[in-house]
Amino acid sequence: MEIQLKDFSPGDRGAVAGYAKADPAYRDKLLSMGLTKGTEFTVSRVAPLGDPVEIEVRGFSLTLRKSEADALLVRRVG
Repeated sequence: MEIQLKDFSPGDRGAVAGYAKADPAYRDKLLSMGLTKGTEFTVSRVAPLGDPVEIEVRGFSLTLRKSEADALLVRRVG
């Protein structure tokens, strides 16, 4: 089941399932940051108001704003 990153809490694990219908240039930006379909990640931190979200992906920390995170469709792992 595909959900959005905002539905995760710190410590939750997930994987990229796809992309929302967003600007194709922005999708390319996410792909260049290593967020390809099937890539697993762990949510490290979420700011008090939910923006931004920090995830650990491919051995590095990546911080995404809510608008950026909304472009990702993800699924829970584990």
